[in-house]
Amino acid sequence: MARLLLDSTVLIDALRGRTAAERVAGLRRVGTEPWVCAISIEEIWRGLRRREEPVVRRLFNGLRVAPLGTAEGIRAGTWRREFADRGVTLHQADCLIAAAALGVGAAIATANIHDFPMQGITVDHWRSGV
Repeated sequence: MARLLLDSTVLIDALRGRTAAERVAGLRRVGTEPWVCAISIEEIWRGLRRREEPVVRRLFNGLRVAPLGTAEGIRAGTWRREFADRGVTLHQADCLIAAAALGVGAAIATANIHDFPMQGITVDHWRSGV
């Protein structure tokens, strides 16, 4: 089964009932296992209203959580350092999300494809707001 880690942009669109909602709901039917990272969970949780908590919990309960450990921290830090040496600033959260995806062998579904220029990462562009 293919694995797909859902970035915050995709999760937000799914929770807003946009096109991503149908795509996320149908992932298992097409043989894709949906994953999430604790970074995205925090980003979503930080921005929600209390009345939205039950819906968001249901969504997260249906997703596998990609672990963040030493290997992922080293990978994320290495990417940030290597890109900084070239004058490119990468965000810590994006590097950790990418490292988590790599760690479980998942592609990343995101609207912000430019946030994930790391070599070895497969990015699936899900347009936002559609």
